[in-house]
Amino acid sequence: MSSEFMNTKEVARYLDIHEKQVYMLIKAGKIPCTRVTGKWIFPAKMIDEWIEKSAHGSLQQAKKKIDSIGGSLLAAGSNDPVLDMLLTAIKKEHPAFNIFSASTGSINGLEALNTGLTDIAFSHLYDPDTGEYNVPYLKQYCPDHSPVVVNLFYREIGFLTAKTAEEKFKGWESLARKHMRFVNRQRGSGIRIFLDYELKNRNIPGGDIPGYDNEVYTHFEVGLALIAGEAKVGIASAAVAKILDLNFLPLTGERFDMILDRDTFFRPELQAFVETLQSEPFKKRVEKIGNYNFKDAGKILHS
Repeated sequence: MSSEFMNTKEVARYLDIHEKQVYMLIKAGKIPCTRVTGKWIFPAKMIDEWIEKSAHGSLQQAKKKIDSIGGSLLAAGSNDPVLDMLLTAIKKEHPAFNIFSASTGSINGLEALNTGLTDIAFSHLYDPDTGEYNVPYLKQYCPDHSPVVVNLFYREIGFLTAKTAEEKFKGWESLARKHMRFVNRQRGSGIRIFLDYELKNRNIPGGDIPGYDNEVYTHFEVGLALIAGEAKVGIASAAVAKILDLNFLPLTGERFDMILDRDTFFRPELQAFVETLQSEPFKKRVEKIGNYNFKDAGKILHS
């Protein structure tokens, strides 16, 4: 079938649900589709728009609920295991404050900030033309704001493979091997953008990589897919490799920031966030994982 359209089996695989659930969505009128010669077809572009609209709807509902809870902020965007640790540490040190985070990917996080669906966007979008992170993307994805960019940490990402892998993974040239199934991050995530940029530079079509369309939303999901044998290689942070005892082949170091309005930066919940981030107990805890640098943690890099 044309890549512009999908049948029920293809859309079920794309959404990672059972085909019966697709028919339930059709019956309920909740998924864009049409019937041609007795068969249901799904325009790929409309499916992507439907997914994005559904995600924004969920964020909007969450924002309304969180706005009614004092001492709470909503965050959306990129994901990192250390970020999860930080949010837990804040809750422990400052029980009156809550920061609720949704893993939507860097681009969707910025778009959610622009439309007022979130207070904070977590992002690590690299611009190869300037060598800068995040700032070059603000006009494109957050045009209605003049937000500040605050650094959280620098981290290392790379290829992850299971230590029990039968076949030796050697890097980019191994991705197109038939038996080297890949687990990908979702479109709009910083790692997906990094991957697609590198593939383009190396003239490796995504369609040649087994599992390229197999998408997950977090670093831990990448690692768990390897442990479960659902894939043989993926890209994630060094922290996941160490925590889950996976092989790690370094690719690049990158800057992980939070983007927010200036007024939000001076809210007590956010100041508690920065205070915890810069605290020695938290840094020492992360040192056990390794591959993180907090030299600019809490520093405003763009305003």
